[in-house]
Amino acid sequence: MYGRKVKLRFFYILLILTTLVLTIFLILKSLEQNVIYFQSPSEIKNISEIDNKKLRVGGMVKKDSILINSEEINFIITDLKNEINVIYSGVVPNLFEEGKGVVAEGYLKDRNFFMAIKILAKHDENYMPPEVKAALEEK
Repeated sequence: MYGRKVKLRFFYILLILTTLVLTIFLILKSLEQNVIYFQSPSEIKNISEIDNKKLRVGGMVKKDSILINSEEINFIITDLKNEINVIYSGVVPNLFEEGKGVVAEGYLKDRNFFMAIKILAKHDENYMPPEVKAALEEK
């Protein structure tokens, strides 16, 4: 019915499409394992079960909640409805302070306790690094 050239061309197109679909599937599947979900303290209070997945908790650092000792920093992240206690060992960003936005990456121990392995401080669109601000003020 169809000639040999047409059958061969159809086979190659089908092979390319199958390879493309398989490649996209494998890329999305591998990304699924590396995705870190961002959740607020209110969303954490509503989860059904606590698993050992890495996630990010974001919100504001509650006023008068930062306690610094020699080995770790304890603070509370709030979304103004619910709160979660965070413990972090390491160096915090310069923008980290009470009343400012923060994202903590780590593992949830229970609905009220979060063990952070990384702290990311958030800033607004008007933020300017201190070095740049000082240079502009000199001029």
